[in-house]
Amino acid sequence: MELKRLDPEDLEMILGTLTEFADREMPFEKRLEWDRNDECPAEVVRAMLSGEVGLHLLFIPAEYDGMGGGAYDVYRLSCEFAKIDLGVATSMLAVALGTDPIRVGCTHEQKERWMKRIANEGLIVAYGVTEPEAGSNVENLKTTAERIFDASGTLTHYKLNGVKQFISNGAIADLYTILAKTEAGPTFFVVERKTPGLTCGKQEEKHGIRLSNTSQVVLEDVLIPASNIVGTEEGQGIKQSNEVFGFTRLMVAAFGLGGGLAALERAIAYSKQRKQFGTFLYEKQGYTHKLLVPHSVRLAAAQAYIEYVASLLDSSETDRQIEGSVAKLFATEAGNAAAEDAIQALGGYGYCSEYEVEKIKRDTKILTIYEGTSEIQQNIIGVFRMRENVRAKGGFYNGLADRVAGLENVNGKLVANAARLLSDCTIAAFHGKLTRRQHAIFQLALAMADVETAVALCEVAAKDGSELMLAQARVWAAEVALSVPTRLLKLFAGSGLYDAATLAELSAKADLNAAVMAQAGLMADMDFIAAKITA
Repeated sequence: MELKRLDPEDLEMILGTLTEFADREMPFEKRLEWDRNDECPAEVVRAMLSGEVGLHLLFIPAEYDGMGGGAYDVYRLSCEFAKIDLGVATSMLAVALGTDPIRVGCTHEQKERWMKRIANEGLIVAYGVTEPEAGSNVENLKTTAERIFDASGTLTHYKLNGVKQFISNGAIADLYTILAKTEAGPTFFVVERKTPGLTCGKQEEKHGIRLSNTSQVVLEDVLIPASNIVGTEEGQGIKQSNEVFGFTRLMVAAFGLGGGLAALERAIAYSKQRKQFGTFLYEKQGYTHKLLVPHSVRLAAAQAYIEYVASLLDSSETDRQIEGSVAKLFATEAGNAAAEDAIQALGGYGYCSEYEVEKIKRDTKILTIYEGTSEIQQNIIGVFRMRENVRAKGGFYNGLADRVAGLENVNGKLVANAARLLSDCTIAAFHGKLTRRQHAIFQLALAMADVETAVALCEVAAKDGSELMLAQARVWAAEVALSVPTRLLKLFAGSGLYDAATLAELSAKADLNAAVMAQAGLMADMDFIAAKITA
């Protein structure tokens, strides 16, 4: 099946343009100064969207004067941008996110009007959904869109009133896609910056991503033409936002991967410069096996899964909200953890701004919060993946098990065993009413994310992976073989909902003794990974 992707040479040209742009417009010293002053360099954001650079063209369809890149292309650009600076990268994310309702919901004529302007004029776009009291619960929307009719009874305008909170690009945008409540339900509208009644609050003082603009957007009797509705009818806003979650959450997952890799690279570089007690840090297992290797493995798993989801999105229009949630949950938590340990890896220097890892840590933390918190993702994964597996009578996770059971050089059998146990446990949790407890949903979701990323890493490593990737896959498989059964058995035993016979049956299926014995060779693989990534 042909994938919707740019020619590899075109993609590399774009990535090269990003590198040149960053070196020229946002060198390290400037980024430190902007971060220190909590300043969004709006002129840099506008330059990023200019005709000479045009990074935003990647996610605009070719028929509307963009480049028509696919999910894989957007992932690659997002990952590389995150390695440079997550604040400015967030401005790009906001443009993509703000454009998405237009891309998925507008008519051809509306796209001709709006998307071509975004492409050719380099408009900064903002996505106006979050509200002070609504947060991720858009059903609690307070912003209203009142119908306005002329004397003949024709709908001519909408009047918008409300407050949007934590809006990326909020104070610097030229165009906003605003979600408001109509008589038919939540509906997106396109609102231009200069429309009377639209004002912006001060920039939020943030812990991280200080190079991005985040502010309130206030709408007071904002009168817009009825033609500014996204699509042809009211009440389609939730459907339209759900349609893009697979893409936008994959983009944030790519940020997690990029931020984590940037932190890991700095920790590795420091290990080659710093000596303690006569030897370099990279020669010490206490450093490599605690602060480097585990993150190398998790980030490799995150990358494998992100690329798997990108392939799904580029080959089909099928909704991939669950996969997007798995990618975002796993990759952002992995990136945040890698950044946390990079500070530890650099010791006192890691706490100092000129070594940058403390900034990377402050920046990556937001990735587990915006575009749906990790807890929101756990709820989505736990509820909807469980339903999918139960409907298939265990077929989803048993199917994953079948895919990797024969992959001996990556410990595929260990992952298959964990997947089969997870399949049984989701069914037992459903029928035993365990899923009425949110903690159970969250724990199941973590097990699901671990199993699905392990399957992705095993498959890509077994197919054409390097010796490093093969070792990373074996280590992650060994980890999942122990962590998933332990998590699930602890959950079921602790719930008080299952009798001794059921717990004994699940424990027998988990076969923790076999999982422990299968750890043979783990230390050798960790030694190999440490040697390869510090070479």
